[in-house]
Amino acid sequence: MEGRRPATGGVLLCLTVSLLLQGRGDSFTINCSGFDQHGVDPAAFQAVFDRKAFRPVTNYSVPTRVNISFTLSAILEVDAHLQLLTSFLWTDLVWDNPFITWNPEECIGINKLTVSAENLWLPDIFIVESMDVDQTPSGLTAYVSSEGRIKYDKPMRVTSICNLDIFYFPFDQQNCTFTFSSFLYTVDSMLLGMDKEVWEITDTSRNIIRTQGEWELLGINKATPTMSVGSNLYDQIMFYVAIRRRPSLYIINLLVPSSFLIAIDALSFYLPAESESRAPFKITLLLGYNVFLLMMNDLLPASGTPLISVYFALCLSLMVVSLLETVFITYLLHVATTQPPPMPRWLHSLLLPYTSPGRCCPTVPQKGNEGLGLTPTHLPGPKEPGELGKEVRPGETELDGGSGRTKTQLVELWVQFSHAMDTLLFRLYLLFMASSILTVIVLWNT
Repeated sequence: MEGRRPATGGVLLCLTVSLLLQGRGDSFTINCSGFDQHGVDPAAFQAVFDRKAFRPVTNYSVPTRVNISFTLSAILEVDAHLQLLTSFLWTDLVWDNPFITWNPEECIGINKLTVSAENLWLPDIFIVESMDVDQTPSGLTAYVSSEGRIKYDKPMRVTSICNLDIFYFPFDQQNCTFTFSSFLYTVDSMLLGMDKEVWEITDTSRNIIRTQGEWELLGINKATPTMSVGSNLYDQIMFYVAIRRRPSLYIINLLVPSSFLIAIDALSFYLPAESESRAPFKITLLLGYNVFLLMMNDLLPASGTPLISVYFALCLSLMVVSLLETVFITYLLHVATTQPPPMPRWLHSLLLPYTSPGRCCPTVPQKGNEGLGLTPTHLPGPKEPGELGKEVRPGETELDGGSGRTKTQLVELWVQFSHAMDTLLFRLYLLFMASSILTVIVLWNT
């Protein structure tokens, strides 16, 4: 490969670039006899600047090795709907330029210089997952050492595609990738390496990310695959970035209010079922819960079906079922006290566990129920069967022709049925709230 010989006149007053073809092989050095208090003459590097369009090697069969590292300084946004991660990176590229070397002893001890990056050959390293135009600011500089090693640092706002899994929102953990590769140079021309170890990149990123934003950095790993495009192979370095959402905001604004509303709805079972205030109270809670969901809709992911949405749907379903059950019991008690229908045998057999003493909830025998084998539960709901029996008119104690029971007994059976429904739904509420609390604790600590 041909080079340039230094000019033969006045070379002691300026810097020149010379190729020593004899005795030193294909190497380039800078004559530093002009280093003084006036600084560096740009003409000394003009020969290097003229070569910036070509890969800086003395033998084109030898690939250029570019070492890569980065620092994740901020996680700006995670868009679950578009599946995009917006972050801010400081990317470090290091490679050797054999055309820039000098002897520090001859150059008044200078070991490093800063050179405008526009005057140097730069590797075309890009992030494969990036979905935006490179917004690297202009006018950056690069550090050049006396051995010809160039270190180029550039800040980048990267909007990259990321496969986001929001099922466990707001306790989700995402794994995104940054794949560094060359757009033009195959493995025959460029190889990629690491400038720092992965643990150093992770520690530096954690120290720089000091803001208590929505996301926190868990760790960074790497892999070194190769990308095949037709018959060409491109070297790559893939970094796996694990991030986790801080759930405190969503727990306070979503889970806590919803849990309070469902708990109040569960406490409404302590209102008597025949009371006129029970159904309006549940309707008010149901409307309030719908208003809460509308107000908090902006905090939920715009796409997908996270687990918290399933939780809200179950809460709403329970409240609707509870309201329907209240309406049904109110109607049932009204019918039972006027013209009680006969109870099917299969339904009566299902009521036996609830009507037997000590099998369900604490019971208190009533004087009017002795001899019937039925004792009302103490779960708040409709009036006690004994009280309802006292309100039955004397003519209603006659046997019902189809069932073989008196009307008083039928009334008490239907009252026991309403208590059983209340008990079953109340226990379902308790089971749902206990399982929800355990799920939140497990997901938060995992």
